[in-house]
Amino acid sequence: MLWTRPRLVTALLALLLASELVRTGFVVSALPLAGPGLGLSGAQIGVMVSAHYLADALGRGPMGLVTERWGLGRVLAAGAALGLGVLALTVLAPSPLWGAVLAALWGLCFGALWPGVMSASHAYALPGRTARALTLTNLSVAPAILAGVGLVGPLMQGCPGVGWGVLLGAQALALLLALGLWRLRLPVSEGGAPPGLGGGVWHGWARVGALLPAAFAQTLAPGLLVTLAFPLLRELGLGLPDLLGPGALAGLSFALGLLALGRVADRLHPRLALTPGLLLLALTFALAAWTGPAEVRAGGLWGLALGLGLGYSALITGWNGLVARTLPERHRAAAWGTVMAVEALGYAVGPLLGGAAWQLAGQHGVFGLGALVFVLTEAYYLWPARRLRAAGSGP
Repeated sequence: MLWTRPRLVTALLALLLASELVRTGFVVSALPLAGPGLGLSGAQIGVMVSAHYLADALGRGPMGLVTERWGLGRVLAAGAALGLGVLALTVLAPSPLWGAVLAALWGLCFGALWPGVMSASHAYALPGRTARALTLTNLSVAPAILAGVGLVGPLMQGCPGVGWGVLLGAQALALLLALGLWRLRLPVSEGGAPPGLGGGVWHGWARVGALLPAAFAQTLAPGLLVTLAFPLLRELGLGLPDLLGPGALAGLSFALGLLALGRVADRLHPRLALTPGLLLLALTFALAAWTGPAEVRAGGLWGLALGLGLGYSALITGWNGLVARTLPERHRAAAWGTVMAVEALGYAVGPLLGGAAWQLAGQHGVFGLGALVFVLTEAYYLWPARRLRAAGSGP
């Protein structure tokens, strides 16, 4: 058990999974495959998707403050209702204008969901298990995202009516779950503000600001590869079946790393997991920059998979533990939203820089740039400055 209120956290996780299944299925599968048949052009679909994600990213910080004032449950219910409205309008009366407006409003309320769930997981985590609770929360949504692609996509290709039914049913479930959480307000602090901490809205935000450059950089590095998976496989002479074994090794090492390093981050200090993880990822990316087809055939891909699995398990557990120690108690949801918005910005910029590096230097440029980003992030964490020690990264 990781939380003091497991039923509440489970309900929030179920809401998150249902919502992400619908969003992924709608954006990745339904709109591209069924949208043209509903009279929506590619450009109009792009506007709807961009409006949604832009509102989500930009709204995460401000919506955290809104949830502190109005209550998390009410905002989540509004977002679930808007999501149901977007789906129904798209199926029954598709409109590019109103579709984009409602999609943006849905994204704005969606911007409260992730920070709210992370804040709840943080607030109700058992003492000494915060990093593990936050890491499990982060990773729990993966099956829903996979289902949005692997389940809804084939349904939209073969039986669109059934596909839309799955999305509408899942979103209706999300609305019911959100209504069950209508009165939910997250606690400000278990024992009130610590001595010397005022209640002003800006108190403690300097510590959050110290996290933001690293939050951006560590999502920028994997973002470099978002659009380059298939070009990289082609250059290395690999197919998707060749990745099954190394992928399984990466997943296994990632899971084992989470179990071991989560305890280190909780019981000792998050930096003891974070800094080795960054160094291992920098080394792995540097090796990947010079791993050609011959090295891949000689088993090099297996070593890279092991490095990625262990490196990312250390990075995620250490980062979640560090953020948990840093965010101001009185405005935890808003602070989570701010950090996650900057992380989203890193993922958004990554493909642009990755594409440019690929154009200039191919595989060497992309992975070399990723290694440099991890090294710079490591240097930032190790920089013996007051602001980082104030942010909780010092021993």
